[in-house]
Amino acid sequence: MINDETKKKLRELKLGELINAYEIYSKNADWTELPFEQKFQMMADYLYQEKYNNSVKILMAKAKFRIPKAEVTSLVYEGRGIDRNLITELSTCQFISSNTNIVFQGFTGSGKTYLACALGRQACKQRYSTKYIRLPDLLVEHDEEKIQRGNAKRLLKKYGSYGLLIIDEWLMDDISDEEQHFIFELIERRHDEASTIFCTQYKKDDWFDRLGGGVHADAILDRIVHNAIFVETGSMNMREFCAKMHK
Repeated sequence: MINDETKKKLRELKLGELINAYEIYSKNADWTELPFEQKFQMMADYLYQEKYNNSVKILMAKAKFRIPKAEVTSLVYEGRGIDRNLITELSTCQFISSNTNIVFQGFTGSGKTYLACALGRQACKQRYSTKYIRLPDLLVEHDEEKIQRGNAKRLLKKYGSYGLLIIDEWLMDDISDEEQHFIFELIERRHDEASTIFCTQYKKDDWFDRLGGGVHADAILDRIVHNAIFVETGSMNMREFCAKMHK
């Protein structure tokens, strides 16, 4: 038996999961007959899995996904024209390790956000720091930061550091010159350093004008598009489809 003093030491070392493992396995009648090496391996495996599960749970909570239960395995492909093989490949998250951007483009209700959140959850499972945010909300944060601190350096550092950043409702609203400059600085920080998923109703050809035009708009486009994978989500209204499925 593990005595109370040993349990206390394990908890101080943040290894309380080992106590749980021991208490679970020691109830098995065959436990005492197992060699030390096998016992050690079983407890190490239990500890690893518990630490992994906890870290993924924390990452998903911090990501603030709009659709927190989105799963790649639950995606509907029939009638949407989405390449199943491509999505399967993206779900391995190799695009993050290669700093590749993803653009989901399609009509309202076509499932862009679901796809992005599903890939975001896959990223968390591989322990990439991930964040979901709507562009309108990000720009509100920018305005508040400017009022409180006089600059957006802290915000740029925060959003520039995520392994995967999901920006939803990309270019839905007009942006000011100051917001354009902020977006440029953010994209510049993430360029070839991290991956970003963009969800938008607008085709690439419309981006320059929606970004306000000029050299900054051109620079933003160049940094996003040159290594991006574009995925058309089609015109099928997934909200209506899912509503009918659950009737």
